[in-house]
Amino acid sequence: MTRRTSVNAMPMAAPTVAASERLRVTVQEPGGQTRILEFTNIGQTEAARRVAARGLRLLAIEHGDDAAPQATKSLGARFPLQLFSQELLALLSAGLNLTEALSTLHAKEQHAHTKDVLATILQSLREGHSFSDVLAAHPRHFPAVYVATVRASEQTGDLAESLTRYIAYQLQFETIRKKLMSAAIYPAMLLVVGGLVTLFLLGYVVPRFSVVYESSGRDLPWLSSMLLTFGKLIHDHWQLALGGLLGLVGLLAWGLSLPRGRAWLLDTVLSLPWLATRADEFRLSRFFHAVSLLLASGVALPRAIGMVSGLLGVSQRERLAQCQMAIERGHSLSSALVDARLASPVAESLIKVGERSGQLAEMLERTTFFADEEFSRWMDWSSRLLEPLLMTVIGLVIGTVVVLMYLPIFDLAGSLQ
Repeated sequence: MTRRTSVNAMPMAAPTVAASERLRVTVQEPGGQTRILEFTNIGQTEAARRVAARGLRLLAIEHGDDAAPQATKSLGARFPLQLFSQELLALLSAGLNLTEALSTLHAKEQHAHTKDVLATILQSLREGHSFSDVLAAHPRHFPAVYVATVRASEQTGDLAESLTRYIAYQLQFETIRKKLMSAAIYPAMLLVVGGLVTLFLLGYVVPRFSVVYESSGRDLPWLSSMLLTFGKLIHDHWQLALGGLLGLVGLLAWGLSLPRGRAWLLDTVLSLPWLATRADEFRLSRFFHAVSLLLASGVALPRAIGMVSGLLGVSQRERLAQCQMAIERGHSLSSALVDARLASPVAESLIKVGERSGQLAEMLERTTFFADEEFSRWMDWSSRLLEPLLMTVIGLVIGTVVVLMYLPIFDLAGSLQ
């Protein structure tokens, strides 16, 4: 259920905003619940900052008159953040300043939605806003980790280095994602081909055998009789069977096209007993990597942990809250993570070294490297094991259909002998 909370702000918080302006901010709590916050007399940037400070995830910002601002339009389109960061880094490294680089990207862009986002960013920069504040006004396109990295670079004056770290962070994640997709292609093709072959046998071949057996007048084994009856039913009502199959495929495609549908399917698959543990380890690896990125950008540890807590699962977030309380009481990060069961022995050792040497960000990144290497080895082993298992299952299903079709012939041959 969505809850509504009204928050009043002092007019001095945003002097450039009209006193009558009211913002409706849709946020998501760590537990997954959605609620609406109402802010008055502040701008979108300040509202985004307050939401992030509360540890909430910003979903949408709307004006009180229900007229959505430019920053929240075209929510269905996706901004190519990885490509944008790489091209921006290349232009900055070539000697262009930020405004010149963004103007160049805007001039060469062909996609209408991306061009509009770049135009909005350029206009805000020319009005005197900081780059991080401008990005924070577009939470759909620029995540909190990205904004925090850019904001920290504004203090150090090294935006190129911050972009390099973020690109490396994203590339590592993309590498694992591509491995997962590649590992899933062959099993998916096996299931599709095996399913089509089984349908062909049931809808076309089995009914032909059914006619032959009925004309013989012999009693059939009950398993063969059930198979032949089912195949004949599909053959006689193939329009309904085809319509039901197409409807099921269409319903599945529609569900996967929705964010909630994809999230439900992913949560269901990852909750399987043999995948839940590995999924938690992968989420924890992403969490450590994001924290290391923020620490390297100059963000304080408590704030960095709160900003990226959404990368963890529900049970892990509950344990992370205990970890944060332990850190606030003066415990070290390594001991707090161990007590909350959020650190492996390797992670505990590396984080302790980072705490002693003052290189916590680097040690967290090495922890991620160890976890990713182990996850990659497990994924390779699982994909190699899954393929022969699927082939065996599909072979058993098709073989069972064929054997049940020929079983009456075997009985007839035995009686003749």
